[in-house]
Amino acid sequence: MGWRGILGFEYGIVQAPLGPDISGPELVAAVANAGALGLLRAPDWEDPDYVRELIRKTRTLTSKPFGIGVVLAFPHKENLKAILDEKVAVLQLYWGECSKELVLEAHNAGVEVVPQIGSYEEAKKAAEAGVDAIIVQGREAGGHVAGQDGLITLLPRVVDLVRGDDIAVIAAGGIVDERGYVAALALGAQGVSLGTRFLATEESYAHPTYKRKLIEFEQTEYTDLFGRARWPGAPHRVLATPFFKEWKALPSHENETNQPVIGRTIIHGREREVRRFAGTVPNASTTGDIESMAMYAGQSIGLIKEILPAGEVIMRIVEGAQRLIDQQFAPMN
Repeated sequence: MGWRGILGFEYGIVQAPLGPDISGPELVAAVANAGALGLLRAPDWEDPDYVRELIRKTRTLTSKPFGIGVVLAFPHKENLKAILDEKVAVLQLYWGECSKELVLEAHNAGVEVVPQIGSYEEAKKAAEAGVDAIIVQGREAGGHVAGQDGLITLLPRVVDLVRGDDIAVIAAGGIVDERGYVAALALGAQGVSLGTRFLATEESYAHPTYKRKLIEFEQTEYTDLFGRARWPGAPHRVLATPFFKEWKALPSHENETNQPVIGRTIIHGREREVRRFAGTVPNASTTGDIESMAMYAGQSIGLIKEILPAGEVIMRIVEGAQRLIDQQFAPMN
């Protein structure tokens, strides 16, 4: 079956690395145990000892392979060393140049490299660097969005670009169920990456209020309201909460640095204050005015009706896709 595995995993389903720590060991292990590719998220600062701990904790919960996502816009050299040293199955990269040297270094450690891109030009560079797979992110995606193209137009261009190379193409942005999966396959992808759907799972480390809002709200907006000082020039898609609607016209010279503290949180073992307009999403440890914090989500939000175990999300998609292909797309007798 063409819809089966990628990169040696049983199923062509990837759980996106949800930042800053929402895809922790519990979620990643649940995804790995269900036969899909789970991705941890490395801290956005150097802490190689913590990265090792994160990987090792995940290994106590699953004997299956998994990966970790690194945002190249933040300090990462020491973290990368620890990751390659631990020999996770997959290194996922985002928001920065995926160089030939980096790919070579990972391959020498036996680690596969999968950058996420948001444009045709970025895909070209990644292919030239010799990566193992490319995640193509459409503008529909939740969280930080790298490009302006919709998935339905960008994906087939990247598929054509790498045809004949041994590079798997994975679709991301607005996919939550078997219909999105089968649509991505029709556009030439070998797999799909889901963020918002895995955010709304029992094992995700998101705050219960955040999870509830994912079910309640049906609208998202593409904005640069949150985290302007910490991560400039990084637009993102968030839930259109009452807080967001009230503040979305904030003048562009304003940012989180001089704003009041609205809560506290522990991220990757470090205590932090959360200021208004900080890009920090509420995780399970967060206290304070949760409703006024950033809540990233993709355009598919109206299709998510319940919080499910991660393993069930995967099985529903896999079995649903099989059924859909057999019933709607099987050759006529």
